[in-house]
Amino acid sequence: MESDSESVSDDHVDFRVQVVAESIRLFGEKSYESTTVDQIATAAGISRRTFFRQFGSKEDVIFADHEALFARVADHLATVGGDPWKAPCSAAEIVFSHFSRTRELAVRRFRVVQEVPALRDRELVTTYRYQRLFEEDLRMRLPDESAAHLAGYAAAVTGAHNYLLRAMIRGDATATIGRLRDELDRIRLALGAGGGAERHRVAVVTFDAGLTSDEVARQVGERLRDAGAGPRQ
Repeated sequence: MESDSESVSDDHVDFRVQVVAESIRLFGEKSYESTTVDQIATAAGISRRTFFRQFGSKEDVIFADHEALFARVADHLATVGGDPWKAPCSAAEIVFSHFSRTRELAVRRFRVVQEVPALRDRELVTTYRYQRLFEEDLRMRLPDESAAHLAGYAAAVTGAHNYLLRAMIRGDATATIGRLRDELDRIRLALGAGGGAERHRVAVVTFDAGLTSDEVARQVGERLRDAGAGPRQ
């Protein structure tokens, strides 16, 4: 039997964050390669068996809070309504807000990850999982949209988020949730719903002053039909 101190039922998320924090602290002090699972388990107050059951490996533990966050983002996308183009944007804000609240941990993890090639690769895979999740959600909500367009939109949202997240971690005071929201709004207006240019087409109609109102209406209708007949970008 494990002791009560090793129980994770009270607050599973906080438990995982605590173990992640201890592992990153040890990686920073001793290096990733020199830190053992036993040392992490002891620092976190859990058994070796609990560590392997909950996290699997040293590589897994450093990103363990990402898994809980990813599940939260997936749940948000599954339940949020409204404009389909806004859903990935609000999901990206959830991720940014999480790491803003835990910035100190994010800074220490960033330093460790930069020193270990395997962890850098794992971080890239984690980033792509969010982008893929955004893309799949858009495809489900907008089945008639171009798949390439949706992939590009998801990549733009993810790229803007990642840029500002890195800036925030590095100490850029301008990298805030408000700035992220502004940048995502620009992306949505420029790329969402088929692109801004398509949403704001203008049809110019000229006609002779002597035409009847019915003839004017017919010409306007023809021009509007022609303006909407071009292929979607």
